[in-house]
Amino acid sequence: MTVDHQTASALLSQVARSSAGPALDVFGATVEFLSRTDEFCVMRGVVPPGAVVPLHRHADAEDFFILSGQQQVLVSVGNQLAWRDASAGDYVRIPGNVMHAHRNVTDEPAVDLIITTSRLGRFFAEIGRPVTKDLRPPTAAELAKFVEASARYGYVLATPQENAAYGIDMPVFSG
Repeated sequence: MTVDHQTASALLSQVARSSAGPALDVFGATVEFLSRTDEFCVMRGVVPPGAVVPLHRHADAEDFFILSGQQQVLVSVGNQLAWRDASAGDYVRIPGNVMHAHRNVTDEPAVDLIITTSRLGRFFAEIGRPVTKDLRPPTAAELAKFVEASARYGYVLATPQENAAYGIDMPVFSG
């Protein structure tokens, strides 16, 4: 079966806008679980304008299909990392154990369909908090929970200096 461009665009737009269930705030970005099994996890992720997912790596591969908006993804190019623009309709594959980051430098949210392992889905479910109208920075206890869970899941966080080398300023959180 083939789908024409207009139909595909309308379908992607609908997936980007429809509600899948409770959203979790994952330190500024949000995720909603669309499907979870023992083998894989499918989520809709939203990177709001100005939001950054700092440099990190984990054993689990992630696939991102950009549903709407634009963002920049820091990906491995040979032996170096480079920012690449990703727009609606683009597909980005991040292999396991590869450093990567995301940032939205536009005025519109970037919405992704994220396909990954059930293990990484459990990590997001564990560290996420319910989305509220009032966006607030994480508390010291939430940050400690994130760091502890990251270590347990093998989720490696880059240092502030490593992030700065790629133009990522790490926010200062207060308890």
